[in-house]
Amino acid sequence: MADNNKLVRRDFVKNLTFGGFGLGLLGQSAFTIAKNIPPDDLKVGLVGLSVHSAAFSRILNDPNKKSDLSGCRMAALYHPPGNPDVDFTQEQLEGFQKEILEMGVKVVGSMEELIDLVDVVMIETNDGRPHMEEVLPALKAGKPVFVDKPVAADLKGVIEIYRTAEEYGVPIFSSSGLRYLETAQRIQPSQVLSAHTFSPAALEPSHTDLFWYGIHGVELLYTVMGPGCKEVQQVKHNDTEDLVIGYWKDDRVGVFRGIRKGKRDFGGTVFTENEIVSLGTFTGYRLLVVKIVDFFLQNKSPVPVEETLEIYAFMQAAQESKEKDGKKISLEKTLQRAYK
Repeated sequence: MADNNKLVRRDFVKNLTFGGFGLGLLGQSAFTIAKNIPPDDLKVGLVGLSVHSAAFSRILNDPNKKSDLSGCRMAALYHPPGNPDVDFTQEQLEGFQKEILEMGVKVVGSMEELIDLVDVVMIETNDGRPHMEEVLPALKAGKPVFVDKPVAADLKGVIEIYRTAEEYGVPIFSSSGLRYLETAQRIQPSQVLSAHTFSPAALEPSHTDLFWYGIHGVELLYTVMGPGCKEVQQVKHNDTEDLVIGYWKDDRVGVFRGIRKGKRDFGGTVFTENEIVSLGTFTGYRLLVVKIVDFFLQNKSPVPVEETLEIYAFMQAAQESKEKDGKKISLEKTLQRAYK
């Protein structure tokens, strides 16, 4: 068995191709497995009490929801014990559970019970460290999984989760809600000359800096720029903010500002040949939930897996750049180090 695992890992790594940084791994065909889930009876299982699990339950189980959310419902929730250094307070957890129960969701006492009751799974714990342990039962059961941010605490952990999903042939999807800002969705990355995005960027010592909250602004940057970043340079890091520059393969530049002091918000500016576009701010989770439902029904991630991995490599490279006094860091080399 150990030798077989080594072969699987070696094949997974071998699939990386860095021409233009088009990772080439985990082609979507590996994730388009057929599943006989009746669209009118899609039962969603939640893992973890959080702001998102409460909000998503309200959206999915709204009796007046629109047709793009029809045929699915939040059916059950299991809340595993959390790490005390990042878990919500007991009062917050009780508040989330009250909201979820009011939406007709059943609370169960184990992951095994949850898996038996549902067709698909959403990992909504706020801590990336236990996500591999939490996602594995769903993968073993062949149930598509949405993993909320951060996928893991570092790039190695992110890769391990996606590699395991490939081994089991199960679709997996992760995204920030900022990707689905209506203004950002109207942008054609091929028309973008450069972009600057920003978001709050609270830090959590157990995670790569930008994984914890800066990912929202980084994902927004990738939404408008598209993949293809070659190098990352973190030019500023202090108590107030982070400033990270990405150098794309076609000589374009994308900038992310992570805010920790002063007015905090989400947004950005996109520069094209014909206009300068303000992206506006976050307006809610509904469009993300629509995409999650579509993912569950179609068994295909709306965001290419290679783009998600590039986003996490971007953030890991920013961390390496910070630790090397602002040196430019190759995303290709960052990924190679994460596979060792």
